[in-house]
Amino acid sequence: MMGRQSLVRSMMMGVALAAAVTLTLPAGSAQAASSVIAVVNNTPITSGDVESRANFLKLQRAKGNVRALAREQMIEDTLKRGEILRAKASVSTSDVDTAFARFAASNRMSPDQMAKILNQAGVGVDHFKQYIAVQMSWPRLVNARYGRGADSKTLMQRMQENGGKKPVTTEYFLKQVIFVVPEKKRNAILGKRKQEAEASRSKFPGCDQAKVFAATMRDVSIRDLGRVLAPEMPADWKPLIEKTDGMTTGTRVTERGVEYLAICKKREVNDDVAAETVFRAEDIGKEKSGEEDANSKKFLAELRKKATITER
Repeated sequence: MMGRQSLVRSMMMGVALAAAVTLTLPAGSAQAASSVIAVVNNTPITSGDVESRANFLKLQRAKGNVRALAREQMIEDTLKRGEILRAKASVSTSDVDTAFARFAASNRMSPDQMAKILNQAGVGVDHFKQYIAVQMSWPRLVNARYGRGADSKTLMQRMQENGGKKPVTTEYFLKQVIFVVPEKKRNAILGKRKQEAEASRSKFPGCDQAKVFAATMRDVSIRDLGRVLAPEMPADWKPLIEKTDGMTTGTRVTERGVEYLAICKKREVNDDVAAETVFRAEDIGKEKSGEEDANSKKFLAELRKKATITER
């Protein structure tokens, strides 16, 4: 199974590439028995909130005093959330749910499986979705303030930097074919299932008939991954996608069994959404190289200076 650190890293990429959600100020309902440990502009932060964030940081293998770091992050998130609400810059709840489902799919899980992992880790789905909401909304608020957003003006500026053209990327519509291997039988039947999966590729009838096709075989399921742009492609599937010149990719062994992707549709696109995705992927690469977002830090510092923060 994918390691938790890889899982979180993949989810973080998904957050960064997502569009952005209606926010609601948390009332500490996730843990009714928790106590209030800080109040930021009349919004309480509970010990339960901090505990959930600390557990999330543990998934990321954060170093140092994790609880102190979690407390500080919750204060910052509350400042950000309040400003997002004030500016009416939040994104829709349905977009958060869609992003959550995409994170799960990119990690070869269903939303329910992802939820189970988050709950078992003590993070909780609600806490993670609130985190997603802030991560999706805050950059747009910063960009709107400092004129560096992914709006039409910025897109034009980025296009000018790109020689006056929108970048071209590949758009895929994918389905995932899974030859299920129960954990208890993994050692006994994995080799056979891999042979079955490989043999089925040449018989794949096309995406419209995928579920009917799966029904003719034992323990085979189909998952619709929908539209995926090349910059959003999960790293573990990318080499297989790039190598294939037919309807299906090669197989790979996962925690669920043996899988391959069916390419329902593939085309080159250069619309605004594709351009923003490409440019955002480039920005993520810069962030990963250690570049700081000075405007975000500056904005947050201003909010903190004006805020009323009471810690207990």
